[in-house]
Amino acid sequence: MPRRRRSAAARRRAGRLKALAAFGALIAGILLAANWATAWPYVTAVVAATTVGAAGRALWYRDRTARRQDRLWREQDAIAAGHRTLAEVDGMTGTQFEDLVAALCRRDGCTEVVRVGGAGDNGADVRGLLPDGRSMVVQCKRYAPHNAIPAREIRDLMGALQHHGAQVGVFVTTTRFTRPAQDLCRQHGIWAVHRDLLGLWNSGASLMSFPQVNGDGQGDREHRARWRNTYDR
Repeated sequence: MPRRRRSAAARRRAGRLKALAAFGALIAGILLAANWATAWPYVTAVVAATTVGAAGRALWYRDRTARRQDRLWREQDAIAAGHRTLAEVDGMTGTQFEDLVAALCRRDGCTEVVRVGGAGDNGADVRGLLPDGRSMVVQCKRYAPHNAIPAREIRDLMGALQHHGAQVGVFVTTTRFTRPAQDLCRQHGIWAVHRDLLGLWNSGASLMSFPQVNGDGQGDREHRARWRNTYDR
């Protein structure tokens, strides 16, 4: 019973509030009509401000939608033009990865570029001439990011350099190099393109800018710790 009495009282209060609101609106309408000559500029200003605000919000929403669509179109155009995210590169087969590296070499002005990876490639996945005419051999390793390139892989590329009589060796990988492998690249002038540099190369950086880095850019101890936390699954 008390609960019902409270509910009835609440309904009565709500009814009184609605009646007061309706009465207030009526009084406001009467006052507005009686003082229209004085009040109309203010009413017009409020209506205009409301209209402008609504129009501005509509334009903002349309602009945001257009920007979102433009970003999606740009991403699709980049993919169509051959730019792949590193996540997409991780999903490639070894042959697809070699084809991507060969295409990036051609994009940067290398000539006579051929993919020779496979059985009997003698350590060279891609061969060609750099833009300055020097011959190159490229070793491509699409490893899972939590792995690292050991020094023995660099020694294999050095053997391929001698076998093919090439002047420049390039090692491209989807992961990083161990410290001994990185040191070996520096000592023998191997261009070490680790995952971060591959991302830059794939995004438009030139292959010819990498000798100045030559394997650097793998970060300090904190960077490597973040790398392990991200990829060591």
